[in-house]
Amino acid sequence: MTQEIELKFIVNNDAVDALRERLNTLGGEHHAPSQLLNIYYETPDGWLRSHDMGLRIRGENGRYEMTLKIAGRVTGGLHQRPEYNVALSEPELDLALLPAEVWPNGELPADLASQLQPLFSTDFNREKWLLEVDGSQIELALDLGEVKAGEFAEPLCELELELVSGDTRAVLKLANQLVAEEGLRLGSLSKAARGYHLAQGNAPRELKPTRILKVPAKASIEQGLEAALELALSQWQYHEELWVRGVKGAKSEVLAAMGLVRHILMLFGGNVPRKASAHLRDLLTQSEAIIAAETSAVSAVYNPQTAMAKLALTEWLVTKGWQPFLDAKAQAKIADSFKRFSDTHLSRHAAELKTVFGQPLGDQYADQIPRLTRNIDSILMLAGYYDEKVASEWIATWQGLRHAIMTRQHIEIEHYRNEAISEEPFWLHSGKR
Repeated sequence: MTQEIELKFIVNNDAVDALRERLNTLGGEHHAPSQLLNIYYETPDGWLRSHDMGLRIRGENGRYEMTLKIAGRVTGGLHQRPEYNVALSEPELDLALLPAEVWPNGELPADLASQLQPLFSTDFNREKWLLEVDGSQIELALDLGEVKAGEFAEPLCELELELVSGDTRAVLKLANQLVAEEGLRLGSLSKAARGYHLAQGNAPRELKPTRILKVPAKASIEQGLEAALELALSQWQYHEELWVRGVKGAKSEVLAAMGLVRHILMLFGGNVPRKASAHLRDLLTQSEAIIAAETSAVSAVYNPQTAMAKLALTEWLVTKGWQPFLDAKAQAKIADSFKRFSDTHLSRHAAELKTVFGQPLGDQYADQIPRLTRNIDSILMLAGYYDEKVASEWIATWQGLRHAIMTRQHIEIEHYRNEAISEEPFWLHSGKR
């Protein structure tokens, strides 16, 4: 088994030649383009996908390799997944060559091999550079081609930075150098994810509302911070992809996700000092201005400032960039219970909402939209320890009030305001046991 650690960029087609010239100046070992054909397999009921696994055979220059990737973690465009690679003499699956430990019950399911069928393929030319950065070996792969499933296909134009040996920080350092030029954006959609979407009929991608954050029962405040920011970052990247694809309303969701990042930093402000995120917040401000002003998704998302902001958030998460700013007392505080933190802050946010909206505000409701949004976002990040249906209904009332204010439905505003301020808390609070 190897641990695949790679950072994936989507490349603007118009920037490919300039990028290739830039990579040629880095002084690494260059490998001319070669054609790679990958066939991905799945069962009719999607058994591999349901277990967060991906299985493929790759062919290159008459050589074949079977690869099984299992559940990992994606932060921004940084993909970290265990993978098993087995050389094959011919392009046919042989699951018996994989170690038993890869399977959920420690053994190869009896009927899995007979059910597997080709699902989609990726066919692309890969040009490679091998570099050394701060003693770490990094492979850069420029992939140009397409992913196909039945009658559906879409182009591939990607740059992958894979850590061959050494420290992940070296990959991030190189990435920061590359995004200073136009034409790159962090990509969270893997080739396999695109292939699965095409294989399932290439349905239109839809806007995805921010869900209530779920974290483990005994999570620390620090783990809650990481999970919240990862959720916000995934919302940002998901809707950025939709914006580029022309989905109506996606731009607003990108800005909402960036706003959610800000709200999360404020929510955890008692545990992470502002100076720890100063650079990140500056980049967010610059990027928000660019995105708000741009009508072209391509111009906005491939702008170096936008790319640097997303990369900065990814790096802050991967390296735990807040840690150097915490003394021993702060370290102990951030290691405390996220559940206790959530209960305390749910009460504070609810109290603030009821204070602000306790009385009719006449023509001043619109002034409170930023405050209302901040509180709703915070409660979404805090409500995960309670019954999701009950919590969602509580939040939906405040979301209804926000929608009524934004659409200037005066009768609806008072209806939702009265309902919202009369709601009973769903969380553990003073007087409730």
